[in-house]
Amino acid sequence: MKGDRVEIVVDAGDTTRTYEVVASRAGRRVETAVRRGVVEVSEVTRSGSVVRTARFMATRVLALVEQPVPREDASEHSERATSKRPLREDPQT
Repeated sequence: MKGDRVEIVVDAGDTTRTYEVVASRAGRRVETAVRRGVVEVSEVTRSGSVVRTARFMATRVLALVEQPVPREDASEHSERATSKRPLREDPQT
């Protein structure tokens, strides 16, 4: 989904470097994979076509942080709607 992003912190010898891969358009998502000692972070379209890929040696990756955009589910929406109703007072008290 647009706005999903992954931050990768890599050991660059005496310092660290931070890279970001962001889903830049609607309908795109960010996928991560670790294969044969290589970490791949790719931006992918709805149809599964890879738009761009960042590759890092797994031994150099210090942190991989996935930050999805908050999504509003239908169930959460209905819970919020019911919780916002005012409580009915009992007339007999």
